[in-house]
Amino acid sequence: MSWLILIVSGILEAVWATALGKSEGFTKVVPTIVFGVALVASMGGLAFALRDIPTGTGYAIWVGIGAAITVAYAMITGTEPLSLVKVLLLVGLVGCIVGLKLVSDTAH
Repeated sequence: MSWLILIVSGILEAVWATALGKSEGFTKVVPTIVFGVALVASMGGLAFALRDIPTGTGYAIWVGIGAAITVAYAMITGTEPLSLVKVLLLVGLVGCIVGLKLVSDTAH
């Protein structure tokens, strides 16, 4: 259950990071509210997951999921330029996230 919560929390990190950018310095109400709700939910989920998952592994996976989704979303929506190098780097990042999960399961 902790791993599922960690993954959802990583997704919510991408939500709040994207909303933060769209809030234009907290001057737009809806993105600011989305940012606040997603931030609290993401941090709460991370805190819950870290009760069972080692902090370094959990945090790295949470950040990696959030970063990968945030960049992928920005490229899909055209906010950030799409390039083969960025896609390959994201694939590598996702591979590292999966690797951390797999190594974490065998480390006990």
